[in-house]
Amino acid sequence: MRYIRPLSIEDAVGLLADASGTSAILAGGSDLLVRMKGGFVDPDLIVDIKAIEGLSEIRETADGFSIGATVPCAVVGESSVLKKAWPGVVEASKLIGSKQVQGRCTIVGNLCNASPAADSVPALVAAAAKAVVAGPSGKRTIPVEAVPIGPGKTSLTKGEIVEAILLGKREPRSGDAYLRFIPRTEMDIAVVSAGVKLSLDEHGVITAARVALGAAAPTVLLVEEAAEALIGRKLDEAALERLAKICAGACRPIDDKRGTIEFRRKVAGVLAGRAATTAYARAGGK
Repeated sequence: MRYIRPLSIEDAVGLLADASGTSAILAGGSDLLVRMKGGFVDPDLIVDIKAIEGLSEIRETADGFSIGATVPCAVVGESSVLKKAWPGVVEASKLIGSKQVQGRCTIVGNLCNASPAADSVPALVAAAAKAVVAGPSGKRTIPVEAVPIGPGKTSLTKGEIVEAILLGKREPRSGDAYLRFIPRTEMDIAVVSAGVKLSLDEHGVITAARVALGAAAPTVLLVEEAAEALIGRKLDEAALERLAKICAGACRPIDDKRGTIEFRRKVAGVLAGRAATTAYARAGGK
């Protein structure tokens, strides 16, 4: 096994593109090292990207925010400007692992690990976040939901690295929220989760919405029908009932020891409604 710590994104891309055998990217390591210790992966090459300038920074730009690939979730949770703009995204990132893990894990790693139950991904999808991907052919920007394509699989090709997550500016009268259900009180994997982002007009009528469900299908679901059902109305009981019904119907979950299909569908609707209620209040709705 080779371990290399490049100092530029170009060198990292080149190493991965030219590698023979299996390779892995080390950002926080909270997923990779556990999988290596468990014998699930045995990479021939590990490319540690933590020394690359700029990847450990949260930057506020004219268009919003850029979160580098190696920014620990603990740092995301401590960012007052990010919490004010995207509280749902910050809430989701703070649920990944323990206090100790928070100092290492990253939302980019959480995304690229491609677990259907990843906490940060539904919140990022609801927020319409984008991923900046660097590769042998240059850079491209894609929706976050286009990165995972199945459990443990991503759309990234050989040599490509997600170097940052982009979040737009918080629009006036808008808010987001994330909720999950877990069997224990903390440090567990989501049985089902929901992220919601809403924008309102001056009368509290929803003008734009995004609803995302986690652990309800092989990848995070962006439920466009649920968003469409909310637009043009206030978040009243009828709207919440319609939202819950659509979300329950959109799920494609599995039966396992942590939850049945029926249970996951029911909880998906409940969580979507609760997340929407919080997002609505954060947007200034009453």
